[in-house]
Amino acid sequence: MKMVTCATYEGIDAKVVHVESTLTKGLPSFSVVGMASASINEAKERVKSALLSNDFSFPPKRITINLAPSDIKKEGSQFDLSMALLIALDYLQNDLSEWFVFGELGLDGVVKENIQLYPLILSLANQKRIQKAMVPFDSLEKLSKIPDVEFYGVKTLDEAIELLKNQESATPNLQHSKIDYPSYMSNNEEYYFDDKYTEDFLDVKGQEIAKRAALISAAGFHNILLEGSPGCGKSMIAQRLRYILPPLSSDDILDIAKLDALEAKEPEFKPLRSFRAPHHSSTSASIFGGGSHKARIGEVGLAHRGILFFDELPHFSKGVLEALREPLQDNKIRISRVNAKVEYPADFLFVSAMNPCPCGNLLNDAKECRCSELEIQRYKNRLSDPFLDRIDLSVVMQHVNSNDTAGISSKEMHEKVIEVHKRVKNRGQRNFTAKLCDADIEKFCMLNSEAQDVLDIAVDRFALSFRSIKKIQKVSRTIADLDNSEIIEKSHILEALSYRRRG
Repeated sequence: MKMVTCATYEGIDAKVVHVESTLTKGLPSFSVVGMASASINEAKERVKSALLSNDFSFPPKRITINLAPSDIKKEGSQFDLSMALLIALDYLQNDLSEWFVFGELGLDGVVKENIQLYPLILSLANQKRIQKAMVPFDSLEKLSKIPDVEFYGVKTLDEAIELLKNQESATPNLQHSKIDYPSYMSNNEEYYFDDKYTEDFLDVKGQEIAKRAALISAAGFHNILLEGSPGCGKSMIAQRLRYILPPLSSDDILDIAKLDALEAKEPEFKPLRSFRAPHHSSTSASIFGGGSHKARIGEVGLAHRGILFFDELPHFSKGVLEALREPLQDNKIRISRVNAKVEYPADFLFVSAMNPCPCGNLLNDAKECRCSELEIQRYKNRLSDPFLDRIDLSVVMQHVNSNDTAGISSKEMHEKVIEVHKRVKNRGQRNFTAKLCDADIEKFCMLNSEAQDVLDIAVDRFALSFRSIKKIQKVSRTIADLDNSEIIEKSHILEALSYRRRG
């Protein structure tokens, strides 16, 4: 029996699959066992054609390929090359079990690239399950971003056969390539950022309070709700937030690239966080993921480490908004189906925007609101208190004025965010301030006596929940970091309280 190693998806993570083969006496046949999908069974014809096209005499034996473990459904064309090599090298005495082999075969024996290989191999690398792999030559450029793996690129089935025949003298085609963007070291880890601001906050005229809230949101990864009349700049601020978010480690960049590849997009390997903006008519399955037989990732999972933007927030269905409470609290999403139970990481910054009333003119001095009090109340009642309790910053946008001027630029804001990021890492804080657990809040969110007195008064006056108290402490911590203060002071608490949503 011969064996090489490959992999398949289980959710968004890779699961190691051992590809085993036996060629025994009997009526000539070719079968694949081990819960192989239709795409893998179709591979038998590609494998036969590739072998025969390369002057290989197909053995008149009973060929059985087993994909273990047999209780996981296997999908994808990456198994083609593994199966062809096991048949072609059945006579070889060398141990092949340490090799991971990936590749789709053309009918002429050419090894083709598959966009799904990158997230598959990256997942294996993150699990420390892979050391060296045979891959299509065309995939080498993007795979070079993955550290600590030796890649051997092959263009044809013949090259792959020769490589395994002479594996002792084989050398990898490439080494790990560096990420070519500005970076800095903090707490013994390198962080990268993009200093090209495609969309700049200079384009947003006025709205200084909203821009200040956006800066706090970016620095601490605090969820934010922007409320204002149509055209006042809510979407403009949301779209520019991604360019001032904290820098990314190399692992973060690779994770974002994996999500791009899962969505069939070409990974860019840029230190720029993702921005997902589903329409309010989107179904629950498209936002959270789902599927009757195979749970697929949705917008919430694809926003991991980036921004999830809900424009026209009250127009999203009640079910979607209430289901969003779990990932906002736990930073993960669980999908349970009869045939699949999957958990995805969902650590994102939630940005939302809404009008003050159905017609949008309630806060506009120049236009008359056409809504009745009942209509306004129904509109606002679409958002439940438990849902709003998970939003850290709530800002009422100012009315647009012809005298409004540009203020702070994205570059200046990003520099402040980077300084806060360095401060946070240097004091040993592993997570963003908005994501701190209760124990870390006690450790890092220290208040002086005046600040504590103000918080105590606010708790009594506004009947704050425990969650609200923690959020005020965390927002205050970020404001203190922006002011370069070790201790949370009275002014920081007061500013944090000013961003609480009123009624």
